Amino acid sequence: MSQHTRIAVQIQPQHASYADLRRAAMEAEEAGVDAVFTWDHFYPLSGDPDGAHFEGWTLLSAWAEATSRVEIGHLVTCNSYRNPDLLADMARTVDHISGGRLILGIGAGWFQRDYDEYGYEFGTPGSRLADLAEALPRITNRWAKLNPPPTRDIPILIGGGGERKTLRLTAQYANTWHGFGNAETLIHKKAVLDRWCAEIGRDPSEIERSTSTRRPPSEVADGLAKAGIGMVVIPMEAGDTDGALALARQWLQWRDTA
Repeated sequence: MSQHTRIAVQIQPQHASYADLRRAAMEAEEAGVDAVFTWDHFYPLSGDPDGAHFEGWTLLSAWAEATSRVEIGHLVTCNSYRNPDLLADMARTVDHISGGRLILGIGAGWFQRDYDEYGYEFGTPGSRLADLAEALPRITNRWAKLNPPPTRDIPILIGGGGERKTLRLTAQYANTWHGFGNAETLIHKKAVLDRWCAEIGRDPSEIERSTSTRRPPSEVADGLAKAGIGMVVIPMEAGDTDGALALARQWLQWRDTA
């Protein structure tokens, strides 16, 4: 980790008004972070399970207008919720709205209530990963057909740590891998991803490694450096941004002075 390390926030679209969510994104950009993410669910993941919540892609298109510099995306879009060709078109549109700042964060999905309430088949982890494997080439193929095309090669971020399927798909398609766990876990997953890259003939240095943390750099930066982490994401509650922004500023200061 060095001056090339990117610092991001993930604004949770729950228990807050849209005005709060818009303000949080703008404050994060003003603080100097490199990317602003949200998530792709239909209900809160913590607190009151029936509390206020907003849909992620509609929110992201609004952030594309409200911000001007940061990259934007989801940690992560659930592949199950949208036809892959439609998702590609949505991503292309937000790419244009933002002036080329979209990151397509995507994963297989896991939150069963979303599926049950909105009428999607939950399936199994294996079936959801199979669906993701089918969707990724459809997404990239659709981008090649759209008029106008995306403003750039939209970077793909894949989230998850499954070693047999998710990390193989990451090696095949992703520009960024987002993983979870302590430094030891991330170091192990890095090695697995590197092996998949070797198997398919891809340079592992082409894939940025990312993780989330609520801890300051003084506690975890050395371990994350050993794991090859190139992007650090700070979770943020839209109605209470002070703590997350203060932590993000610590990481920015560390990044800029290390």
